[in-house]
Amino acid sequence: MAMGERVLQFLGMPGPWADDNSEPSDHYTIKIGGLPDWPVPQFPSAITHILRCAACQSNLCLVAQVYAPISGKSLKIEERVIYIFGCVAPECGKRASSWRAIRVQKLSSACEEVGRGAASPVSALKDDRCDDLWTFGSGEEGDDGSGEDIDLEELGRALSVAASLASHSKKQMNNQDTKTTEKHLPLSLGTRVVAIDAPVLPCFYTYTQEEPSTREVTVVSSNYSQDSEQEETWEKESYEYDRTWNADRTYLKFKKSMDAFPEQCFRYAYGGKPLLATAKVENPGTCKLCGGPRHYEMQLMPPLLYFLQEGANDCKKHLLDHWNWMTLVVYTCSKSCSHFDDKGKFNIEGWVVAEEAVVIQFEESLQESVHKDYFS
Repeated sequence: MAMGERVLQFLGMPGPWADDNSEPSDHYTIKIGGLPDWPVPQFPSAITHILRCAACQSNLCLVAQVYAPISGKSLKIEERVIYIFGCVAPECGKRASSWRAIRVQKLSSACEEVGRGAASPVSALKDDRCDDLWTFGSGEEGDDGSGEDIDLEELGRALSVAASLASHSKKQMNNQDTKTTEKHLPLSLGTRVVAIDAPVLPCFYTYTQEEPSTREVTVVSSNYSQDSEQEETWEKESYEYDRTWNADRTYLKFKKSMDAFPEQCFRYAYGGKPLLATAKVENPGTCKLCGGPRHYEMQLMPPLLYFLQEGANDCKKHLLDHWNWMTLVVYTCSKSCSHFDDKGKFNIEGWVVAEEAVVIQFEESLQESVHKDYFS
């Protein structure tokens, strides 16, 4: 990626609630909660150990499912999904080992065949300048981005329409002919293998929008703060981002983004930079398969917890109280490698499964970093 080239940052915003938390869809769907929509029905039985909490051995529940294709000069993977799972056991919420990020994608040769074949329900919306829902550079040094200028306004419209179609693709698929359904939906919408005791979180669909530049975010955040002050009276809690001497600057940047878009459930920027809640960051390590570096791909944000609480019954609300993280950051292989002969990676009906890294930042760690970061 060329020096100074801006990586597009997308925000996952809350859409409609599912009619039923367990309703099936397809792997093109971007959603929070519910049950995972695997490309093929063999997945749950083939990766049982990954879908269990490493601490208590309970079944993990789906927290987020994000269709995440890649399009670049040297890397193009159209069939690719990120699944994030967590454990609702009270003692497990703060343990990194109780969270999982799973990358599922078609093998390289299969992906190339998809690119030459008919378009998927989502990719049918593509034009020559926007190859998929998320269009990014290849991440190669010296990439000047020539020939890949994007009309951001047009991209925004395409994203909104595409996300809407993906969220309701289960309804659209019923109107397609059998051959098309078989080609793009290996797993029938009515077929699903689910563990009997698998917890199911409240399910709602999401749509994506591009986050504006830093300067635009500052304006939006300022306007939002003014509106909030008119509606509510806060006692001694007015924040001035550039003049606050007793707060962590990293957290203030985090809060500024939250003020600008208070409903953002996740952020996505393949190869970009995470929005951190505290300056202390754990090392995500290297890819266990190819040994290459991992890079940032997406993160879950606090409003996601709020919406899950809103949709949960009393029993599940109590369990979700133990999830008190500020952000949950997912790092994936920078090459999105597709080798399947290494330990920890699987080839299932032409699909590759890889466990990626999850880094969690908790609210309680903020107080520890304020004094240290300011006076260091």
